[in-house]
Amino acid sequence: MIDKKLVKTKINSIQNNLEQLKRFENLSFEKVVENYDTHKIVERIIELLINEAIDINQHFISESKLNKLSFDFKESFLLMEKLNIYPKSFAQEISLSVGLRNILVHQYNRLDEKVFYTSIKDCLKQYSQYCRYILKFLS
Repeated sequence: MIDKKLVKTKINSIQNNLEQLKRFENLSFEKVVENYDTHKIVERIIELLINEAIDINQHFISESKLNKLSFDFKESFLLMEKLNIYPKSFAQEISLSVGLRNILVHQYNRLDEKVFYTSIKDCLKQYSQYCRYILKFLS
C-alpha cells in the first residue's frame, strides 16, 4: 500500500529544493560553473531532487504488482509509466537525469559543464512536472 504521507513528505522536499534551485536559474554560465560555492550548491540541490524522486519511484514500484525485484535508478523512472503515473515520453525524458546524478555522486566521468548548466532549467521543468504527476496520482 502506498504510504501517502511518506510520498507527500518527499514531494515537499523536492518542491523546496526546486525553490532553492530557482535562485540559480538566471545566472550566467560563468557564474554557475566558475564559482566553486555556487557550483557545489547547484550540484547538491540537483542530487537531492533526483534522489528524492528515486525514493518515491522505488516506493511505488515495491508496492505495485510489477513483480520487479531488481531495477536501477534510471529504470525506476521508466517503470513509473507502467504504473500509469505519467506518460512514456516524460518517463524517457526525466530518466536521463539519473546519468547526471551518477556523475555528480560517483564522479564517473568528467562533468560536462554545459550539460550541467542546462540541467538547472531542465530539472526545474521536469521535477516540477514530476511532482504534479505524483500528486495527481495520489488524489
